[in-house]
Amino acid sequence: MGIIFEKYRSGMNLGGWLSQSSYKKAHIAEFITEEDVKKIASWGLDHIRLPIDYPVLDDGGFEVIDKVVEWCKAAGLNLVLDLHKAPGYAFYDSADENVLFTDETVQQRFVSIWEEFARRYITEKDNVVFELLNEIIDPHGDTWNKIARRAIESIHAIDAERYILLGGPQYNSAGMLHTLEIYENERVLYNFHFYEPMLVTHQDAYWTPLKDTKIKQPYPGKIEGIEILKPIFSGNAHFRKMEADTYFDIDFIEKCLEPAIEFAKKNNKELYCGEYGAIDRADFASRVNYIRDMNALFEKHRMGRALWTYKRMDFPTIDENGEPLSEELIKSLRRQQ
Repeated sequence: MGIIFEKYRSGMNLGGWLSQSSYKKAHIAEFITEEDVKKIASWGLDHIRLPIDYPVLDDGGFEVIDKVVEWCKAAGLNLVLDLHKAPGYAFYDSADENVLFTDETVQQRFVSIWEEFARRYITEKDNVVFELLNEIIDPHGDTWNKIARRAIESIHAIDAERYILLGGPQYNSAGMLHTLEIYENERVLYNFHFYEPMLVTHQDAYWTPLKDTKIKQPYPGKIEGIEILKPIFSGNAHFRKMEADTYFDIDFIEKCLEPAIEFAKKNNKELYCGEYGAIDRADFASRVNYIRDMNALFEKHRMGRALWTYKRMDFPTIDENGEPLSEELIKSLRRQQ
């Protein structure tokens, strides 16, 4: 059993705290506390993925991360440190704004951040994994591979034992894993994100082409709103394969997952899915059904994963009172023994 399936098999994202937030001290102090970490551990999960935007690091962020490391150790959880936003890069910015791929000074700053992480957490062992960058958009071909190699070599020059997660273009798409450089070093691991079919997981999401469509897509279930969707996705090759009789179920998802399955087999590498989940616009039964099927497939293909997300952010696992939305949902997340 490899490190992923042993220690990072079923986890929870803490989105909206140190990333995609106001960064205000009051928010950071209150949004997540040690009690939340204990709660996640009590659900039978084994790790947390912590998204981090680099601006928080300059204003006490490392001290907060230090606390999370200790909270996780006390609760028996492992931890993925995910650089969600980097100097010159954010997954929601345009290619022109994402100068990480073109600016040598910015690239060096990116590497320097990871060197600082490596020095700071050098005494932590397999309980902490580094994820280089969230949801890559690389408009310049192999540029990301070159930047990633610099970061990996710099981290390992400080801490040769550190496990590092490397994801690929098109928002860490499973279909783009094959574009990544393959390392013989077993300390370099590979990750992807998975939200297919988007009509289930992002139905009516305001930041997508599905906004204002008001389509209610059940899962499992036959595709809805095909007459509305075809004009919207006319340029999307994947969507063109969907017809009025398309049925979304575990077999459909497994087919979408095939690029990741084949990548793992071909390269003899463990895979980690850093994000998956279904939006709260979906009916609750469909959300639970989708998450249950995803976890069944992750178990079948021996992939680690972390649900997006614990609190709010349109994909909540708990309600406004801090209670799980349902025991059925929590049960669907637990790793199988």
